[in-house]
Amino acid sequence: MSFEVLEQLEAKIQTAVDTIALLQMEVEELKEEKQALATEAGELKASRHELEQKTQQMQEEHSAWQDRIRNLLGKMDDVE
Repeated sequence: MSFEVLEQLEAKIQTAVDTIALLQMEVEELKEEKQALATEAGELKASRHELEQKTQQMQEEHSAWQDRIRNLLGKMDDVE
């Protein structure tokens, strides 16, 4: 009977070891996924910053063109 108990204990220990190994692999995969997501987040932040700068530049150019058009319209009014 003690041999059966030892076999059961061995089976439970093996199951626990297998579970631990699987969990360790899962942890490693999650760490890699986390790193990939962090890298992607950094790239997205950089892209966002670049787009914000372009938007600012375009708004400034738009304002400059509006000023030019107003000046030209003002000159046309002066000519009339």
